[in-house]
Amino acid sequence: MSGNAADAELDEALALVNEDRDRAGTSAAHPARKTADEHAVTGTGKGDGTGAAADPGTGSGTGRGTGTEAATTPGTGTGAATTSGTGTGSATGRGIATGSATGRGIATGTATDRGARPGTGTGTAAPATGTATPGTPPPADTPTAPLPNPNPASPFPRAPQGPHTPQAPHSAPKHAPPHATRWVEARAIARRAGVATARAAVPSEARATPLPHTLGRTLATPLTALTDLPSFDTSAMDGWAVAGPGPWNLLSGTDDRSPGILAGQDSPEPLGDGEAVPIATGARIPRDTTAVIRSEHGRVDDKGHLHARREVVPGQDIRPRGQECRVGEQLLPPGAPVTPAVLGLAAAAGYDALYVTDRPRVEVLVLGDELLTSGLPQEGRIRDALGPMLPPWLRALGAEVTAVRRLGDDAEALHEALATATADVVVTTGGTASGPVDHVHPTLRRLDAELLVDGVAVRPGHPMLLARLPATADGGRTRHLVGLPGNPLAAVSGLLTLAEPLLRGLGGRPAAEPYTAPVKDDVPGHPQDTRLVPVALRGEYAVPLHYNGPAMLRSIAVADGLAVIPPQGASRRQELELLDLPWTEPGGMHGELSAPGADGEVCFT
Repeated sequence: MSGNAADAELDEALALVNEDRDRAGTSAAHPARKTADEHAVTGTGKGDGTGAAADPGTGSGTGRGTGTEAATTPGTGTGAATTSGTGTGSATGRGIATGSATGRGIATGTATDRGARPGTGTGTAAPATGTATPGTPPPADTPTAPLPNPNPASPFPRAPQGPHTPQAPHSAPKHAPPHATRWVEARAIARRAGVATARAAVPSEARATPLPHTLGRTLATPLTALTDLPSFDTSAMDGWAVAGPGPWNLLSGTDDRSPGILAGQDSPEPLGDGEAVPIATGARIPRDTTAVIRSEHGRVDDKGHLHARREVVPGQDIRPRGQECRVGEQLLPPGAPVTPAVLGLAAAAGYDALYVTDRPRVEVLVLGDELLTSGLPQEGRIRDALGPMLPPWLRALGAEVTAVRRLGDDAEALHEALATATADVVVTTGGTASGPVDHVHPTLRRLDAELLVDGVAVRPGHPMLLARLPATADGGRTRHLVGLPGNPLAAVSGLLTLAEPLLRGLGGRPAAEPYTAPVKDDVPGHPQDTRLVPVALRGEYAVPLHYNGPAMLRSIAVADGLAVIPPQGASRRQELELLDLPWTEPGGMHGELSAPGADGEVCFT
C-alpha cells in the first residue's frame, strides 16, 4: 500500500466520524416539522403586519382569497387585522409564510421556509394564496458542518465542534480550546492513524530476530508449535514409576534412596508387571508404565517392596505427549506482544528466533526555557519532570526512543527539528497552547502539516494535539507529531489519549481491551469535559487519589491506573472505565494519598 493509500484510509476514517457527528447533529438541530393541518385557521379579514423572528432570517409573500389555509412551523411576528370578508396582507420574519396577516402559527399561501423556534404574535388571517421566499439561516441555527477530509491544499481542516460552538482562531484562551475533540473520538482517530500508516508502510525484509532481542516487540507471524509439548511422556512428580497392580518390586540394584530415572536421560528400560523404579520430575516415562506414585504417597518395606498409601489411578501424575499442544498448532496470533512468558513459550516450542515487527521509533523534544535539568528549582525556573519520565514510559508502550532533545522556546530550532526528524513519531512537551512562546501551532502551519486532533475535551490535558507531518524528502514513512501539554499530569493524559493508541496502531498491536471497576466514592466532574483521575485499586473498588492537579505527579506515582470520569461526574459505586499504566499491578502502598482531602477542591486547569 502506498503513502497515498494510507492518506486515503485515514481520510475515510475521518469521514466516517463526520457522518456519525452529522447524523447526531441533524437530529438535534432539526426538530420534527409539523404538518400544515396542525395549525389550520379559518377566518375572513383584512390586515397587514410585519414581524421579526428571534432568529435572523427573512421571508415574504402576498396573497388574496377566502377559505381555510394551513400554517407552517411557528415564527415570530406581529400583525393587525380587521374582521371583514376578504383581505390582503404581507409580513416578514424567520420562516413565516405570508398572506393576509401574520401571527403565531398563521400563514396563508405556500411557504418554502420553516421556522426553527416558536414565536408569538397577533392577527387573524384571511385565507389566501401566496408564496414565500426562504429566509437566510443564521450560522448558530444550522447543523455543524462535517469535518473536511485532510487535503494537501488545506493542511488545517476544521476540527470537530459541537452544535452551536463557533469556531475560534488559534489565539483563543487556553481554557477554551476552539477545536476540542471528544475524548473517545480522539483516541479512535489516533489509533486509525497508526493502523493506516502501518498498513501503508513498505515492509522491511523479513528476518528472524534472536529470542533475547524480541522482548517488548510484536509478533509479525503466528507462533506455531514446532513440536508436541511435552514431546514425550514425562513424570509430573518425584516418586516411582510403576507397572501393573502393587505391591511392586523395585528393580534389581535399586532402593528407595536410588536416583533411578532422572530428567534428561534417554529412553529408559521398559517396566514389567509388578515392577517399580524411582523417577524424577520431568524424566521420561518408561514404556508400559501404569502410573507414577508420588514419594509422599508410597513406602518401601525392608524387603524392597513398594506399597501405595492410597489408591493408584492409571495415568496419574504422568504428563502425556502433546498434552499442551501438538506440532503445527497455533499458540499465538500475529500482533501479540512478546512478553517474558512468550519468550519462555517460544523456547519451549522449539524457537531460537522470532519474526517480529519493528518498534515505532520516537523522538522526544522537550520545550521550555524555564526548565532545569539538575538541582533545585530557583529564580523562577523549575525542574524538567517530563525529560526523565517520557522515554521509559514510551518504551513501555512499545516504542524505540531514538533521541531526547531540549530545544527551549526557540521557534527556529523547533522548525528545524520537525523538518528533519526521521522518527515515526515526534513527541513534544509544552508549547501547544496560544501563549507568546507556544510555537507548536505556528511551526505546524509553516511545515504544511495536517492537524488530526487539535485539542481534546478532557481534563487535564485539553491543549494536546495530533498532527500528520509531511513525509521526509527521501519519501519515507508518514510521520506523526503528538503534542503534549507541559504540565506533567496533563502530559500523562496526552500519552494515554493520543500516544498510546497511535503507537499500538503503528506497532501492529490490538487495541487494549477496556475494563471497568466501581468507584468507591462520588467523583466531581467537569461540566463539559471528560476527566482522567488517578486511582488506586482497593479490593473491588477504584479509589480516587488526591494531588491530581495537572502540574502534579504525586498521585500518578502511586496509582494503579486512571479512571475515566464522564462530564458532570460519577456517583458512588458507579462502574467506570480504567486506563492501565504500563508498569503497575493492582494493590500497592498509597499512604495518605487516598485519604480524604481537606477541602475537596477539584483542579481542572
